[in-house]
Amino acid sequence: MSTPHIRQVYLRTCEASLELLGHYGVARMWDGESMVPGFSLAGLAGHLGRSTLQVEMFLDAPEPTDEPITAVEYYAQLVGVEDPDSELNVGVRARGEEVAALGPSGLVVAVGEALARLRKRLPSEPDIRQLSAFGRTLRLDDYLRTRLVELTVHIDDLALSTDVEPPTVSEEAYREAIDVLVAVGRAKHGDVAVLRALTRRERDDVDALHIL
Repeated sequence: MSTPHIRQVYLRTCEASLELLGHYGVARMWDGESMVPGFSLAGLAGHLGRSTLQVEMFLDAPEPTDEPITAVEYYAQLVGVEDPDSELNVGVRARGEEVAALGPSGLVVAVGEALARLRKRLPSEPDIRQLSAFGRTLRLDDYLRTRLVELTVHIDDLALSTDVEPPTVSEEAYREAIDVLVAVGRAKHGDVAVLRALTRRERDDVDALHIL
C-alpha cells in the first residue's frame, strides 16, 4: 500500500475509533470490565485511544537515525505476549489506565484534537520519516501499519464489551491488519505452520495464527 494511502486508511480508522469512544454506551459502562482478560473497560478504551495519541507523541520526539525494523518485526520481536503478567502486558494495561484517567469525555476530546492535528501533519511527513516506539525504530508508515492492527482489533474488543454496534471500518484497514498478522505468524513459526493453521487445525500444534 502506498505511503499516501496507508496514511489515509490510518486516519479513517482513527475516525472510526473516535466514533466508538464517543458512544454513550462506552461512557455508561466506563467503570466496568471489558471482555479482554485483565483489561477494565476504561483501560481498554484508553488503550484504543493511544493508537491515535501515540503517533503524535512519537512524531514529536527526536527522530532516530538507526536502522528501522518493519511492522512484522515489531510484533515478531515482542516478548511475553502469551503471559498476562509479563512486563509487556502489564505495561500495556498501565498505559491504557493512565490515558483512561482523562475520563470518557476527556479521552474523546484528547483523541479528537490529536486526530485533527494528524490530518494536517501526516500528509507532509516524508516517506523516509522514522520514529522511535518504546526504543525501537520504525518508518512512520510501518508504525501506522502496527496501529491499524491495534485499531481494528480493539475497536472490535470495545464494541463487543459494550454491546455497541461497531463503527464502519474499511476493507483496506482489515486487509492491512490481517496481512501484518499473518506475516508475523510466518516469521515466528514458518510457512508450513501457518498453512496448517489455515487448513488443518488439528495439526496446528504451535497456534501459529495466535499473534496477540
